[in-house]
Amino acid sequence: MGYGFGAFLLVVGLVLALAVTDSINEVDLTVVGWIMAAVGLALIAITALTWNSGRRARSVQTVTHPDGSQTVREHRTNEI
Repeated sequence: MGYGFGAFLLVVGLVLALAVTDSINEVDLTVVGWIMAAVGLALIAITALTWNSGRRARSVQTVTHPDGSQTVREHRTNEI
């Protein structure tokens, strides 16, 4: 989905909410527009959060010692 679909929902939703005053078969298009705008805004925010978290790299190294104990090392990098 991503930014494009979120922006599409936001724009169409705002047009329906602010520019259309009709209703179709007892469905208020203004309310439908506000719902679409909210979903589009949420989709844009979720896309930004998930794409940002995908840039982080993490590696985990587990070392088992001869006595049976284990040591875990974690290395994180944030790529810009």
